[in-house]
Amino acid sequence: MLISSGRERERRCRLMIGQETTGWQTVTAWWRDRLDYRWLTRTLDARGALAVMKGGVAVGGAALLVFSALNLESADGPVGAWRLVTMFNIAATLTWVFYWSLAPWPGERTSLILMAFADVMITGVCLVESNRLFGAFGLLQLVIPGSYLAIFHGPRVLAVHGMWSVLSILILTWLMMRDADSATTVSIVLTMASVAVLVLPALHFCYWVLRMDALTDPLTGLLNRRGLDYYVSSWFEPGTHDSIALMTIDLDRFKQVNDMYGHRAGDRVLARTAACLLEARPQAAVVTRSGGEEFVVLAPLTARVAVSEAERLCQAIESAVEPVTASIGVAVASDSTSRDAEQLLRSSDSAMYQAKQLGGNTVVLAT
Repeated sequence: MLISSGRERERRCRLMIGQETTGWQTVTAWWRDRLDYRWLTRTLDARGALAVMKGGVAVGGAALLVFSALNLESADGPVGAWRLVTMFNIAATLTWVFYWSLAPWPGERTSLILMAFADVMITGVCLVESNRLFGAFGLLQLVIPGSYLAIFHGPRVLAVHGMWSVLSILILTWLMMRDADSATTVSIVLTMASVAVLVLPALHFCYWVLRMDALTDPLTGLLNRRGLDYYVSSWFEPGTHDSIALMTIDLDRFKQVNDMYGHRAGDRVLARTAACLLEARPQAAVVTRSGGEEFVVLAPLTARVAVSEAERLCQAIESAVEPVTASIGVAVASDSTSRDAEQLLRSSDSAMYQAKQLGGNTVVLAT
């Protein structure tokens, strides 16, 4: 039965586990994916990269500070009361530079407020320029906060930044129409729009595809161990879920499949198991392949329901992925207890080994 699985069946398996997708499905997944700000900042901090990013943001603010100061002294700079706007921006930008140089890394909401403030400052400095052409090219500085938003806040926030950039460009275009010929105006508008609106989303999309590839198991299309940590880290915060169940699933007799039929047959068993788990998983569950023939299912379930669902998964694997069966260990953490993902994983792993010692094809709840 392992050898006779045809190409069409394998194709259906790949479709089910997400290894075959259309371009539109990929773009839709990119748009809907919510970047985990806290996970990203923790990861960068653990690798010593957060301090580098912090310095880069401060340098970007310093560049805007120099730009504003030079504009103030330029012959083509703001005149009259508009000079007060530029002086305010200089003071605000100086505060920005000191903040990013001395303060700790901001939380998610503060981060968004700071970048929104940067967008407003850049647009304000460019609009008060008496030389509209110089002010128009100054709007290219919107790429600086846009790049930050692309890294730390995802496509939806980046889209809002893009709309602000377009609005700024349109206002400045209207002002330029009075001082420049239409051909020059159109050329400048197209240049700014391509850089401020099109380039950053394209770069972020490529970055997202590569990130997802790093968080995904290439054989089954499921999330890998790092992907599990990325997508469910917020689950363990107080008040998120009343109860969290983690199931560690290990395939029984998988080594025999490899020895008798070869590793290609073993790979097909793993792909079919992944498809089976995705089809039979509890509602709102996350399925991952943690390594080898081991899978992890995480779901917001109570202990009683989790054991029942684990038994159902056990039966589904026995029916759909013969000749292997599954040993499943279940560990549950409630909101009233100290919830730690690593501890929950160790508990379910220990319960899974108890299930294997009982002969396999069974479920054990960690106590």
